[in-house]
Amino acid sequence: MKVKVGKTVESLGDYLRQQRVAAHLSLRQLADLAGVSNPYLSQIERGLRRPSAQVLQQLAKALRISAEQLYVRAGIVSPGESVAGSVELAILGDPALTERQKQSLLDVYTSFLALNGTTNQSKE
Repeated sequence: MKVKVGKTVESLGDYLRQQRVAAHLSLRQLADLAGVSNPYLSQIERGLRRPSAQVLQQLAKALRISAEQLYVRAGIVSPGESVAGSVELAILGDPALTERQKQSLLDVYTSFLALNGTTNQSKE
């Protein structure tokens, strides 16, 4: 019997699985897009492996979601460590929203920034 790495990693795996399913990707397709092996991605999703920040970034890019979102989920970055007042972290930290609602809000926010020709860094 394998032991899970930790609660944070387990919830990260669940979250990654939800995002993969929402993106209509198979485990193999996501592994190929992210440049990781199929068994390794399976272990991440099951909470058996803790991915590096680089792997999380590759997964975020393949899933077209925020890497920061995955860093927070993985416990690499805590919401308090980022810029105070960050819209993204406020959305991620709101327990009243579902994961799908959070992602939708982040997508709308990002599209508004792109439309206005700004990025998160240029707001500061």
